[in-house]
Amino acid sequence: MNDMIVPSSESPAPADVLERLAGELHGLTPQLRKAAAYVLDNPNEIGVSSIRQIADAARVKPNTLVRMARTVGFDGFEEFRRPFREQIRQGRDSFPDRARWLQSLSRGGKLSGLYAEIAAASIANIEGLFSGTDAKAIKAAADEIVEARATYVLGVGIANPLARNFAYLAGMAVDTVTAIPRDGSLPVDALVRARKGDVLVAMTFKPYRREVVEAVEMALSDGVTVIAISDSLASPILARAKHSFVVPVDTPQFFTSTVALSAFLESLMAFVIADANDEVIANVERFHQRRHDFGIYWSEEEKGR
Repeated sequence: MNDMIVPSSESPAPADVLERLAGELHGLTPQLRKAAAYVLDNPNEIGVSSIRQIADAARVKPNTLVRMARTVGFDGFEEFRRPFREQIRQGRDSFPDRARWLQSLSRGGKLSGLYAEIAAASIANIEGLFSGTDAKAIKAAADEIVEARATYVLGVGIANPLARNFAYLAGMAVDTVTAIPRDGSLPVDALVRARKGDVLVAMTFKPYRREVVEAVEMALSDGVTVIAISDSLASPILARAKHSFVVPVDTPQFFTSTVALSAFLESLMAFVIADANDEVIANVERFHQRRHDFGIYWSEEEKGR
């Protein structure tokens, strides 16, 4: 039993409850970890479903949820879920105009309905990202990148192009950011020379990629600062990372949505540039000026040639 104190007069915020549970995750027994992982992945169910319904969905016994709640300082599951029910009672901002627009998209057949679902999911992911992410946390991560000797940006599968794009944009300003893995190599190969003072920005989403998890473990063992980006507090790369960010990736289609991930990386890059010194800004300006000088960009003057 930990020493968390839960005030009786005022419930903690749901996000604080989930963060505490995520922090305890890897020290739990297999059944408790199974229950906690389900709760972390499905926080919207906590305030609306019965303990039996949640237990059935998590494939554990109701008493397991009670014991899970006690691991984070609550007397039982009902006290654990109280903050989530209070949040529901308080209500959330409504967007009637947007709702009408989404409904209008769904008219006209199956493809129109799918289009509406994708639009709704994309908007919800963006809202979930910015409402659940603190600007101070992004700045703290950006500071690490600016001050690092070297920063490695790791993304495989669908995240690989985004990792490369982040490194490409950073390359306009600084020469310390590299996307990994390189062609024909493993992520751990690129981290052989990494050491304390370096930064690893790692991202993976369900189903989590083994090579990313292993690279994070290797980086941590070498004293490298890890900035972890994933889709759930239960993700194996978030537990020990110095900076952790949860990015919603829900979608009605087969492939994971990268809309919110792109927005997060753009935000992180903006903070990196904002945190950097004047020389970095000058580097970006020189980068673009050189491209203009070499005629890389098309201009209106070329019309009619």
